Amino acid sequence: MKRRILCFGDSNTYGYDPRSYLGGRYPRERRWTGLLSALPEWEAVELGENGREIPHTPSATAEAVDLLTGREGEGILVLLGTNDLLKDSGSTAEDVAGRMGRFLTALLPALEPAERRRVVLAAPPPMAPGTWVGEERLLVQSARLGACYGELARRLGISFVDAGLWGISLTFDGVHFSPEGHLAFAAGLARSLPELLP
Repeated sequence: MKRRILCFGDSNTYGYDPRSYLGGRYPRERRWTGLLSALPEWEAVELGENGREIPHTPSATAEAVDLLTGREGEGILVLLGTNDLLKDSGSTAEDVAGRMGRFLTALLPALEPAERRRVVLAAPPPMAPGTWVGEERLLVQSARLGACYGELARRLGISFVDAGLWGISLTFDGVHFSPEGHLAFAAGLARSLPELLP
């Protein structure tokens, strides 16, 4: 029987294909969520949205909490932070981790105690030089985000994975997963989830 994972993220969870100018996406069988769902153990519920930042206003936070508590699932994967660095000029990895901490602090009390142990915080892979990434700050701070998220997860008592360790290849923009990157991300999750969600 498959185990359902709610996957709350941005365009890399949506499966955005940067070769499309109209918000197109890779076919399901090439997106990491589809690749994970093709395995006998897992069903990835896609809750990705292009341009999504970590919810940080009262309305956005309430909407996200309602979305994640209103669906059945044996795990919640949160993969966000890249857009926060891109859109907030001058922001640091600590700033983004602080925003993530405030969001998770709002989410966790809305879950049953057993469900809280099933939240997995994922650090996105660091950005690379590309058409969207021409600023040194983005390279430095996105590379530091994994360590900041890891410390946050330890403090909150939730699970953590660092996709920066999985060799995720990015497209020409320096931000979005290539098809090979989607395959590597799915493989990394498939290795990690049995230990994180036993």
